Order: sequence, then C-alpha cells, then structure tokens
Amino acid sequence: MKHSIPALLVLFTGIIFSQCSKDKNNNSNSFTVDCATVTNKAFAANISPLVQSRCAISGCHASGSLNGVGALTTYAQISAASARIRAAVASGSMPQGSTLTTAEKNSIVCWIDSGSPNN
Repeated sequence: MKHSIPALLVLFTGIIFSQCSKDKNNNSNSFTVDCATVTNKAFAANISPLVQSRCAISGCHASGSLNGVGALTTYAQISAASARIRAAVASGSMPQGSTLTTAEKNSIVCWIDSGSPNN
C-alpha cells in the first residue's frame, strides 16, 4: 500500500495536467482550409497583430515566456513554432481563455501552410 500512494499521485497528476487545455479530441491533421479563398494571410498585416493581441500577452506567450513554445513576440519566434501553433490553433486548444473565429483560424493555418512567409 505504501508504494501505491506515489503511483496514484502520479496518475492523478497526469489526469489533471491532461485536462489543462481545451478539447484535445479535435484532430489538427484533419483541419483543412481552401487557402485559395483566404485573403487575410500576410504576416505583417494579419498574423502578427493577431498573435500579439491573442497570444503574446502576459501569462501566455509574452516576452520571456517559458509556456509551451515560449515567447511569440517576433517573426523568428512565431515562424520557428509554426507547426505547434498550427496544431494548437487547428485543434482549438489555443488560445486559452478565448476562441478564434473561423476566419482567424483560417488566416493562421493558411499562412503556416504557405511556408510562414515574412510578408
């Protein structure tokens, strides 16, 4: 019984941490968009302002953040984390505490799917 308490604690902790983000049952690999119809996918005009206002905020991915992919305040940081950003956005697990519109999701996914250009 003495050895089962640490095992139960580990199991319970794992369950708690697995529930910390939004619904993980959505498969981000199956999230498809006809990017030919998405016009708002330029980094400077669309993606950067969206990330700055919804992701690079205090408590999430602001400068110096160690959460998940870390800070998302520059093109280099956002581009380097693009695969993880795509998966989190497509699955709906990010941003925590809010929801992206379909148009916002499509913009991010299409920007990443087009190679994350610095445009």
